[in-house]
Amino acid sequence: MKFNGRFIHPLPIVETAGVLVVIAGLLLALWARKHLGRNWSGIPALKVDHELVHSGPYAYLRHPIYVGLAIALAGTALAEGIWSGIIGALIICFVFWRKARLESAFLARRFGREAEER
Repeated sequence: MKFNGRFIHPLPIVETAGVLVVIAGLLLALWARKHLGRNWSGIPALKVDHELVHSGPYAYLRHPIYVGLAIALAGTALAEGIWSGIIGALIICFVFWRKARLESAFLARRFGREAEER
């Protein structure tokens, strides 16, 4: 069976599932961002009275914003069903993984054992 360059058949149920996955991922990322509040920064930086957050989505995931965005990328790839979507999602997920490692190291230097135990 040929799907015209797609990795999955373009059925409405598959596209709908992809859109639902995108929404779930974005909701997770937004929840995590809102939960960080004043501690959030686009680059690793310490704020005045910065604290390590262990509640909300951070009680379950170390980097829920990146996880949520990665889920949304996977949903987009599923909804579109094209190979380049998978490749793009994998590249961006690698970037998220690298940035998460840098942030974890940054927080470990600042908070020591408290950050490493998470």
